[in-house]
Amino acid sequence: MPAPTPLPFAALGGLEAPLQAWLAGVLLTIALAASGHALLYKRDPRSSAIWVILIWILPVAGSLLYLLLGINRVERRAGRLRGRHRRHPTLSPDVSYPAQLPAGAPWEGLQRLLDRVAGRPLIGGNKLEVFDGGAAAYPAMLAAIEGAERSIGLASYIFDGEGIGREFVAALARAQARGVAVRVLIDDFDVRFTRGGAAPALREAGVTVGVFNPPLLPARWSAIHLRNHRKILVVDGTTGFTGGLNIDARYWRPDDPAAAGGDLHARLHGPAVAQLAEVFAEDWHFATGESLRGEAWFPAPEPVGDTPLRGIAAGPDERGDRLRWVLQGALHAAQRRVRIVSPYFLPDAPLLAALNAAALRGVEVDVILPARGDLPHVDWAVRANLWQVLEGGCRVWLQPEPFDHAKLLVVDDTWFLLGSANWDARSLRLNFEFVLEGFDPALGATLAGVAEARRRRARQLTAAQLAGRSLPVKLRDGFARLFLPFL
Repeated sequence: MPAPTPLPFAALGGLEAPLQAWLAGVLLTIALAASGHALLYKRDPRSSAIWVILIWILPVAGSLLYLLLGINRVERRAGRLRGRHRRHPTLSPDVSYPAQLPAGAPWEGLQRLLDRVAGRPLIGGNKLEVFDGGAAAYPAMLAAIEGAERSIGLASYIFDGEGIGREFVAALARAQARGVAVRVLIDDFDVRFTRGGAAPALREAGVTVGVFNPPLLPARWSAIHLRNHRKILVVDGTTGFTGGLNIDARYWRPDDPAAAGGDLHARLHGPAVAQLAEVFAEDWHFATGESLRGEAWFPAPEPVGDTPLRGIAAGPDERGDRLRWVLQGALHAAQRRVRIVSPYFLPDAPLLAALNAAALRGVEVDVILPARGDLPHVDWAVRANLWQVLEGGCRVWLQPEPFDHAKLLVVDDTWFLLGSANWDARSLRLNFEFVLEGFDPALGATLAGVAEARRRRARQLTAAQLAGRSLPVKLRDGFARLFLPFL
């Protein structure tokens, strides 16, 4: 009686002995290689253990699944992007604009952290104005484009060709016609999959359009997540705009202003504008191969105000989880109050711990979210995750419609962070993002007021209300939460 073939290779028992031994050896080698890779490169030991178990229980299917889903090709692909970026110096070594910070150990410690992880210096001498909503921001952006004399660099994740987008296309075309160097960068996802995008109209008008990270061919499916989510406009190298606002008709409703979506955008003047121009130039060089140099793009900076600012470019091509370090550092520095406004709030375990630690220290932590988002599956995952901040003592507030796309963090009415990044895995590890951080008690108080106005019109979500969801809803939300690493 032949001896039984040991699992997990029992399926080979019907084959001839030599072939059975050969296939068993191949499968054993593949399983060893896959499980070894998981042990060496998976950061989370729980993830590593699950993959190793799956590989050995199902040596063929488990190894194949690990090859397709378990290997982090995002960082590998992003590393190649890093090699194709051309870095642009923000300021010459002999130009310095020291930043005067508010006194206090928390700010000094946070500043030391940011100096090490942010990649760019904190620069003084700036003026920052914040626009609440497209009705305030779009006219200011269009006016800057109309007044451009030398250069315009515009990057937008979404660029509609209709509504407010049509006005931007016309303004950029006029600038091009009067001899201004105009460069417009749009993410490939918008160009390829959004009906009615602005790229064809811009090209027809003679505007040079770059597409970030095209095309999404089967050989490059690992690049599908690497999206440029930055929103940057730099005019003549002296005026910059950035924030969370796409060029999108949903945020511009002159026919019904109350129905327009909310968002925050900022205009800045001063030396920090060079950091916006620098990031745009790097992305433009990657997308097109063209280097943007000279006075038209990088004029000598001049101080115009008193606000210290720093531009932080984050993405999968940057090592060290830059955004996560920034957020954790700010939460640890908080002494009195933290205000968070976010459309997509899916913090991972380290950020959840930092939020709860702040609340347990006695810091008031207010998280202000849309009551109804624009992506239902993300809403479901958010609801499944919120109990973890509520049990630590954070307060959650839900804003009524229309949808608010604003992204803002204010700590102790002094330090602030605003830009394109959300509190989710997509912004923390997949998207290319750009945010501004700064120290300014006066401006911090203004931004705290912006957050507070949203909180006042929101309703508080309690742990009891969250627990009161029906079982089918809880199961649906819990299932959506399984995809948190990709949301």
